[in-house]
Amino acid sequence: MKKYLYFLGLATILVGLSSASTSSVSYPYVRNNSFKTGEKLTYRVTYGFVDAGEATVEVKSTSKKGQGRELQHVVATGKTLGSFNNVYKVHDVYESYIDKKSMMPWYFIRNVDEGGYKINQNYTFKHHEKKVNNGEKDFNISMGMQDMISSFYRARTLNMKGMTPGKVFSFKCFMDDEIYDLKIKYKGKEKIKIRKGEFQCYKFVPVVQTGRYFENEEDVQFWVTADENRIPVLIKAKIPVGTVKMHLIEWNGLKNELSSKVD
Repeated sequence: MKKYLYFLGLATILVGLSSASTSSVSYPYVRNNSFKTGEKLTYRVTYGFVDAGEATVEVKSTSKKGQGRELQHVVATGKTLGSFNNVYKVHDVYESYIDKKSMMPWYFIRNVDEGGYKINQNYTFKHHEKKVNNGEKDFNISMGMQDMISSFYRARTLNMKGMTPGKVFSFKCFMDDEIYDLKIKYKGKEKIKIRKGEFQCYKFVPVVQTGRYFENEEDVQFWVTADENRIPVLIKAKIPVGTVKMHLIEWNGLKNELSSKVD
């Protein structure tokens, strides 16, 4: 009987220590006033004057949890259109389960098929342990590490108040079993015209790192709406054989009024 009570007491203490350890984890908090569940953005990808592909990003509800915390399920898809399917067929699906309060991911799924080249990744982020698992092994990460999709949404929550041209924002992202230091530079306000009209926008460029594909910061440019939604409306990238553009063609379920659109 004493032996039974001893083990029962020991188990109770261990459970208590485990609970205390979990509850003592301090997670970051990010104020999100830019998007909500139900938002869906659709983009057209053009090469020259030809529509080459289409991409969508959608925020869905989910019952899945990350250490008991509520998540949002983001699904991004990309595919080629028309005759481009005969030249270089693409069908990509990315999924991220993002923490509602911290904007950091708990799960990331990547299924890519680009001209027969396939990538399948499945990451489980364990922020409470500062690790991420790729299905085979753990990697050490810092608290709040982003993935390829959550980075997009985290960037939309950046504080733009009093921002001046030249300001650089930086955050870390786990991609392809490596940690990348992503940096974007604010260039100023511009009015951009796309098929769906004119928009007042904030212009950004990535801070180019030595050895990366793009050598000059102006090789990639993107514009986001100068309102609370912070929606990317246009992305331009120079490649050796021309320029690729991705522009917004449809939006639904926005959290705020699209006040940046010029009537």
